[in-house]
Amino acid sequence: MPRLIIQIYEIQTPQEAEAVIALGVDRIGSVVLSQQNWKAPVLKETIDLVRAAGSRSSLIPLFQAETTVLQALEYYQPDIVHFCDALALQTNSTCNFGRLIKLQIRVKELFPELKVMRSIPIGPAGGAHRVTTLEFGRRFEPVTDVFLADTLLAGSSAAPAEAQPVDGFVGITGLACDWGVAAELVRQSSIPVILAGGISAENAAEAITRTRPAGIDSCTQTNAVDDQGRPIRFRKDLKKVQALVAAVRRTERVS
Repeated sequence: MPRLIIQIYEIQTPQEAEAVIALGVDRIGSVVLSQQNWKAPVLKETIDLVRAAGSRSSLIPLFQAETTVLQALEYYQPDIVHFCDALALQTNSTCNFGRLIKLQIRVKELFPELKVMRSIPIGPAGGAHRVTTLEFGRRFEPVTDVFLADTLLAGSSAAPAEAQPVDGFVGITGLACDWGVAAELVRQSSIPVILAGGISAENAAEAITRTRPAGIDSCTQTNAVDDQGRPIRFRKDLKKVQALVAAVRRTERVS
């Protein structure tokens, strides 16, 4: 098996980026949380450190305004911009693909060295949205460099009452997506697919074996937890990160 990419989100400080890079993480994911306060010097320091360390940075803008997205990319200069709009899985829903695709084209025109990653939503196991997910892949592939297969709860038949943790965006559910659909997306796509959604040291081997992705991504399942056992955003448990890295590299050796 080729060497798998290990990507960890949400890393917002140079100190935490340095710590997870030392554990063998390949890609460091960060988030611009607000369109109004998009310029955060500590986040730029984090991305600069990642570059200096020889790793790669991935940046999510949690907003969609083209002008601000482009300003943020000019300021931060990440290696990868990651768009994770929560594309609705219902077959009768409407989605402005044209606007989203136009933004990705514009980014590639202005920042030719920048790679574009697009989250492709997949419902939890037992949902009925395989066709929609695969269609998303076909539509976005021509303007995308890498996909991230991630769990979407909102509107899925498997969890109709659930809302996304961040309204309007896919991710940080801490729950696995339907790995069967993810495997189909991998087989269909000519670009790399990274698997996200509830990935931990405990399930990484099975997830990789079943889906054969180009890499894995973890956020919630490598976070520290509070005294109620709830994940704490933007704070990593380095022991969990270390265990995940070890599990992925073990799986490479035996596959």
